[in-house]
Amino acid sequence: ILPGAAGPVNLFVKLYPMNDLANQTGVLTGEVTNLLNGHGRFTFNYQGEMLAGEATRVSNDERRGMASAYGTRGTSARCEYQMSTARMGAGTCTFSNGAQYQFHVGN
Repeated sequence: ILPGAAGPVNLFVKLYPMNDLANQTGVLTGEVTNLLNGHGRFTFNYQGEMLAGEATRVSNDERRGMASAYGTRGTSARCEYQMSTARMGAGTCTFSNGAQYQFHVGN
């Protein structure tokens, strides 16, 4: 929970390629909307397909979380991350096609 936040907080995310398959797309950008209840909405565009899902903090650890997203053409992504502050964090994402990305949350 972000002190003083009255409503949902939007955090920008960047996904940096980690393998040859991911290098084909370059850096991806998206957004996590923190709903201030341990959950959030996770959205980004991947090769013209909008992926949407949720981000959830792991129980008993308010810094660690998982995010999953799914697109209309069947592409999915699964991410694990750790927050260093309420607005910044990092982790990794693995896509259903094998692409892997370094996941950064925050500005």
